[in-house]
Amino acid sequence: MRIVTFNVQNMRLRRDGRGHATLDGARDADVPEDAAEGAVALDPADRRLTATVLARADADIVALQEVFDQDTLDHFHDRYLVPAGAAPYPVRHCLPGNDGRGLDVAVMSRRPLDTVISHADATPRGLGVEPPDGIDPDQRVFRRDCLVVQVGALWLFIVHLKAPYPDPCAVWPVRRAEAQALRALVARHVGAPARVPWLILGDLNEPARENHRNRAIAPILPPFSVDLMARLPAQDRWSWYEPHERLYGRPDAMLASPVLADRFADAVPRIIRAGMGAEVARASGPRLPGVGRHRPHASDHAAVAIDLSDLPRGGVAGQ
Repeated sequence: MRIVTFNVQNMRLRRDGRGHATLDGARDADVPEDAAEGAVALDPADRRLTATVLARADADIVALQEVFDQDTLDHFHDRYLVPAGAAPYPVRHCLPGNDGRGLDVAVMSRRPLDTVISHADATPRGLGVEPPDGIDPDQRVFRRDCLVVQVGALWLFIVHLKAPYPDPCAVWPVRRAEAQALRALVARHVGAPARVPWLILGDLNEPARENHRNRAIAPILPPFSVDLMARLPAQDRWSWYEPHERLYGRPDAMLASPVLADRFADAVPRIIRAGMGAEVARASGPRLPGVGRHRPHASDHAAVAIDLSDLPRGGVAGQ
């Protein structure tokens, strides 16, 4: 089983009054060079590159971040991904979350999914979590969602945590509460987190300049989980680039349960940077045809893939 996680950067379907449909490209509208008329013209090229990355990854299950809604997901799948040569993903879910811009998490699968549950309405109190000071225990805790997916014996927790910008200190309590809630959801769904196979996938939005002594996401880090990205050499773990400050970061995560990490001790994530712009100097490998210096590009994130052999439907042998 191959699993991919990919933040596709602001993918939104728009329809004009005549019913013509277009996808926003992989760009941030608050950045001047990405908001001009010429930038808009590059949107279709961006999305063809997004589709090519995923088609070449050829995953059984894809976790996506920054997808606007179900219509956006279906349009991208039908009009871009399948024409790019990908085998179809008959199972697709993008459930409404809490992001004010409508950027949700999503899943596509070629395998039947036993469970797909949104937790957009989860609160700290409802999860039995005592959040940091300043966080209302009765307000929704996830700034987007935690989409819980079960496929056979494997549980996936697909997330996109609050960004640490513009003030990491100010949003630290929000991010800590999300991490506490995520840990509580893992325990609630799997029962015995150390002995059941699960993966936390998605964009944890870890700051490019990390404070390792007081990380907001500490509740979901080892020893609760095993960081599969740590199996890569330290200099190769980055999966995101911010061009204005020339920052490289590793927000994209694969956190595994101890039993899953132990069973697949040789499984190492593969970071797919071929769709990133030529400005990303550390991405030394070949780019996809059509990639520009800044744009067109597939996203400001790389996709991350991992290969796992099939798990039995009933759980891990010897559990």
